[in-house]
Amino acid sequence: MPTELEKTYSPQNVEDRIYDFWMKNNYFHAEIDKSKKPFTIVIPPPNVTGQLHMGHAFDETLQDILIRYKRMCGYSALWLPGTDHAGIATQIKVEAELREKQHITRYDLGREAFLERVWEWKEQYGSRIINQLKKLGSSCDWDRERFTMDEGCSKAVREVFVNLYNKGLIYKGSRIINYCPHCKTALSDAEVEYQEQSGFFWHIRYPIKGSEEYVVVATTRPETMLGDTAVAVNPQDKRYRRLVGKTLILPLVNREIPVIEDDYVDKDFGTGCVKITPAHDPNDFEVGKRHNLEEILVLDNEAKINENGGKYRGLDRYEARKAIIEDHEKMNLIEKIEPHIHNVGTCYRCKTTVEPVASEQWFVSMKPLAKPAIDAVKNGSIKFVPERYANSYLHWMENIRDWCISRQLWWGHRIPAYYCDACGETLVSKEHASVCPKCGAPLRQDEDVLDTWFSSALWPFSTLGWPEKTEDLEYFYPTDVLVTGYDIIPFWVARMIFSGIEHTGKKPFDTVLIHGLIRDAQGRKFSKSLGNGIDPLDIINDYGADALRFMLVTGNSPGNDMRFYIEEVLAARNFANKIWNAARFAKTYLTINEISLPEKLEIEDKWILHEYNKAVKEIRENLDKFELGVAAQKIYDFVWDKLCDWYIELIKPRLFETNKDKKTNLSAQQVLCYVLSNTMVLLHPFMPFVTEEIWQSLPHEGEALIISKYPEFSEKLIFNDAAA
Repeated sequence: MPTELEKTYSPQNVEDRIYDFWMKNNYFHAEIDKSKKPFTIVIPPPNVTGQLHMGHAFDETLQDILIRYKRMCGYSALWLPGTDHAGIATQIKVEAELREKQHITRYDLGREAFLERVWEWKEQYGSRIINQLKKLGSSCDWDRERFTMDEGCSKAVREVFVNLYNKGLIYKGSRIINYCPHCKTALSDAEVEYQEQSGFFWHIRYPIKGSEEYVVVATTRPETMLGDTAVAVNPQDKRYRRLVGKTLILPLVNREIPVIEDDYVDKDFGTGCVKITPAHDPNDFEVGKRHNLEEILVLDNEAKINENGGKYRGLDRYEARKAIIEDHEKMNLIEKIEPHIHNVGTCYRCKTTVEPVASEQWFVSMKPLAKPAIDAVKNGSIKFVPERYANSYLHWMENIRDWCISRQLWWGHRIPAYYCDACGETLVSKEHASVCPKCGAPLRQDEDVLDTWFSSALWPFSTLGWPEKTEDLEYFYPTDVLVTGYDIIPFWVARMIFSGIEHTGKKPFDTVLIHGLIRDAQGRKFSKSLGNGIDPLDIINDYGADALRFMLVTGNSPGNDMRFYIEEVLAARNFANKIWNAARFAKTYLTINEISLPEKLEIEDKWILHEYNKAVKEIRENLDKFELGVAAQKIYDFVWDKLCDWYIELIKPRLFETNKDKKTNLSAQQVLCYVLSNTMVLLHPFMPFVTEEIWQSLPHEGEALIISKYPEFSEKLIFNDAAA
């Protein structure tokens, strides 16, 4: 490492070299050392398809600050990295590449060849985001890097699936699921986002058989009426009591359907008559089960009308809606049309409006798994920071429905279920099976794969070797802190908690540190459609990783959104320059080659040591309470206001060569070197590159700042007589 500092601080000349130095010396690697306490963070695995965005930079900066701090506090600190196979996103990306470059689909290749192509894509591009994380300064233990579809994680997935199946907690059945016509797969409830959309309530007349009368139903999805199998009224609704048991003629289809009574119907909403379409609405599905109604599916996997839709077959759902309304108008069966704003479910990935459809899928029975996971938060075993997010978690868990885990994709963990067409046997096995154990006929494996979140739910323990009883698992699990955004509490946090408790008998982590989202200067989410995205790598290339990191942490308070201002990046860069210039000034006058404090201290020496000591105490307290933004601001204030603008100015006369008092000259050097060097240690978790470079150039003990001991409050440095 160099001992001289260039005239001007250039992150481009420092950061890559410093990171290589850390990597070559294996400083990020966490050893199993029983003499030390472990401290573990598992990285929220970024998608293998992804590239670094501001959300990643924000999330990873907070984690790196914590892991560097704990490493310097003497813990065996493991930050375990890895990537997620991202089933839907990766498959869509590779399919798009096939269409654009070869004008073929995955079906042209076949399953095995397509999967080979995906693995090739992963090998080519999968390390991109990992390399970008390194540019940010992430001090992950890269020796332990994992992938959700590596051999170990895949074994854990099969183990969990089979164990839950054998306990009766995984089952296959026909139920209403959310289906995305664009991604062409089922989605879980957590993967559906609800948006307000403008639409209409169409009030449609359903004729009563053998009568000139009719009942009026109101619907926002007229195309689904092709699958109606009843009209329901409330048992307490006197208006329609005489109609219960009568038969209606379903318009356009001419199917006879009954009028039934069910408490589900709100007699004060709409007309009090509700069309029942069991195959296309979750509430109707339950009504249909209670009344033994037929389920008629009228949409295919592209959201087009299928063979049950008569003359509308082949029409897109919205084209069919238009045609059906026009035909009703021709038959004078439209009572009225009302504008209506309602919440519509959309796919969280592609934003396409999802369709609730009855489908045979695999589900996890959630109520038995949710209870211990709820108790762990209620009894304080797992803590949320800020505490208010425990309420969001509990609300989700206490109202949870069974989790649809099957996906109609090829890329992912294939469901380990095997079917015998000869005798009807179903075999669920941890090992691949090809022959029926009952009749000896060939078996075929289930075509579907598991929801990506199924494997990432196991991340805190599968990455440490579970289900094997590895040394890593014994030492580093449970993990200590999960750092993540509030937007994936139901997707990931909740699932990790119940999975950890169920499969290891232990909670997966002690604390969930929730941060907000990072937005643009106008408070908007970063998005491609708005064109407001900012590439963190551009900021790093222009201003340095330290400047980006410091900007991100100083604007942060747990759980709250923050805005990205380029002016704050510039301020952080100026802060790095301020430190650099202070260090260069100090080196100009330093003749000492070790760190020690003089016996005799001047009043200004006592003052700066007292202020430094107070800063150490407060900053450690802030870091221990996860108040990272507050800690960063205190370091900034101490360095800029007290060390640079006051103390250095006060001691300049003692340092200049014209000063004939050698003792005060030496004591000024000693105090300046002590405070400046230790302040670099204090600041290191936040701005690791510039601090390591400066620390190496100053008198110091040890081989690297990254593994130095973090400063501790000292009773010996309390000088109340010199306090400001």
